Amino acid sequence: MEQRNRCTLNPTSNQTFEIVGRGEFDFTAILKHSYELQEQDHDIEAACNERFHAFQRIVEVIPEDEDIILEWEHTNTRAALEVIYASAIDHFLINDFEMAAGMFEMLLDLDPEDHTGCITTLAFCYVAMEEYELFEEISNDISDKAPEKHLLQMWLEFRRTGQIPDGEFRLLSFKHRLFFEEFRAAEHPVDDEYLQGLEAEPPTRQAQARQLWLQTENLWALHTDFITALREK
Repeated sequence: MEQRNRCTLNPTSNQTFEIVGRGEFDFTAILKHSYELQEQDHDIEAACNERFHAFQRIVEVIPEDEDIILEWEHTNTRAALEVIYASAIDHFLINDFEMAAGMFEMLLDLDPEDHTGCITTLAFCYVAMEEYELFEEISNDISDKAPEKHLLQMWLEFRRTGQIPDGEFRLLSFKHRLFFEEFRAAEHPVDDEYLQGLEAEPPTRQAQARQLWLQTENLWALHTDFITALREK
């Protein structure tokens, strides 16, 4: 009863649900505080723990036997979805791909429109776990125009065969040259040029390429053979 008093799942006219809560169910405040811990106090562990505990409370709120779609336009509900995304990224970055994938899958069930754009990172999880059939199920939802699509296809084929496919290699090198060069580079500094490029509107392609490397760097630390093959091909 105490939980119900602090949190309710309210239906909307859009056939979605809003999470209305206070205290430990005020996900807007929790998410903000977690980022303050991370950015101002540099306490990454505390920030990750706060997000994961909030995720656990979201799981308690969502009925297991119903198909629930959460309302993105509602502030606290959007924050709840962003908490799931952020905690999944936390797990991805420490190479807990199974947990991250499960959280991303839950997120897509709750937000089929994928407002957080989690499907690409889920695809990286699937390839990392060698869940190639699951990757194939979602790969069509990743734009063919995205450099991540070509990178994923190359990495998947390399994990399967030990060879980088020529077609995807050419597509990445010709259509997304800056991304191609970034992933073959020896260094990826987080310098003023990169930060200024990220802050530009829109961000520069060079900054986006480096951001993608940095967001997936943990994968390449585990799978140095792929990056070596990419550089030598």
